[in-house]
Amino acid sequence: MAAATTPLNVPEGRRARGRLQLLLILLVVLGPMVLATCMYKLNFWVPDGRSYHGEMIGTGQGRADIGIDGQDQRWQLLVSAPEACAADCQQLVYLARQIQIGLGRDASRASHALAAAQPLDADYQALLAREYPQLQHYGLDAQRYRQGVSAPGPQLWIVDPHGNLVLRYDTKANGKQVLDDLRHLLKLSNIG
Repeated sequence: MAAATTPLNVPEGRRARGRLQLLLILLVVLGPMVLATCMYKLNFWVPDGRSYHGEMIGTGQGRADIGIDGQDQRWQLLVSAPEACAADCQQLVYLARQIQIGLGRDASRASHALAAAQPLDADYQALLAREYPQLQHYGLDAQRYRQGVSAPGPQLWIVDPHGNLVLRYDTKANGKQVLDDLRHLLKLSNIG
């Protein structure tokens, strides 16, 4: 016959201390997760400061969601032109190339591209072929673009290697700030 086990005769003070230790351990482990979830869901105690200069795209949109067909397995500086690529669009294309060059040793991790809804002017097309040989060209569906983007006119986008839109800049973009943002993303990223 099996011997019956008797409960441990633990004094009540030690039991209370053991329970307190268990509660403290659970609080240390689960407390930060509960606090972070509450901060996210209820949007409280969130810092106002930010370390980026463009408009963060936090909706999970990709290139295809705004009517741009194209792929690249690197970080990308993408200029979108829903109308004809006029002077402000051309300035953004120039800025995108300069930013890629400014990356220095990380320049191979990024590319620059132009997505235009209308065919480019023949003179500008020749200039791009001559001066911007690495510039990628994509088509842009203007109707889907207008549905997915609230800001009018040409835009400069930073796109991650999976095709997700990360940051957006308008035609008044400061090249140094965009370069700083892209360097920061490349530093934090293991992809691309």
